[in-house]
Amino acid sequence: METIVRMVHDLAAYEKSGDECRLAVDQLRQALFGERPALFGHVAEAEGRVVGFVLWFLNFSTWTGTHGVYGEDMYVDPEFRRHGVGRALFEAMARECVQHGYQRLEFWTLDWNTGTIAFTASLGAKPMGEWTVYRISGPELTALGGSPAGEP
Repeated sequence: METIVRMVHDLAAYEKSGDECRLAVDQLRQALFGERPALFGHVAEAEGRVVGFVLWFLNFSTWTGTHGVYGEDMYVDPEFRRHGVGRALFEAMARECVQHGYQRLEFWTLDWNTGTIAFTASLGAKPMGEWTVYRISGPELTALGGSPAGEP
């Protein structure tokens, strides 16, 4: 758990948003192994240690009528990149899709991350150019959500 949390923070720093990353070990443990886990993942090991991970969750397509896998975060320690670790992690997510009849494996990549764009294109990933990602968070989410859960 500690290694994955460190890697998530390393990823956030790489993506120039390290100050926004607040993931703690207890939060990750609860998300993965709590009473109702909604987050799943795989780790890659080499030389007796974790050198990469992918965290993912299920989404659902009303168009296909099936679940899919959304890859939330993937990270491979720099010294193990270009050794098949990232491919193995993508293969693990793809296996989940194939084994369960899920129709899509989706993820986001920053526009400037040309290395990841080229890598995932080599796996068959295609950009969804017609779509723009939107997010509501922070005070805007609180204002929109209004009252605490369960109240009208």
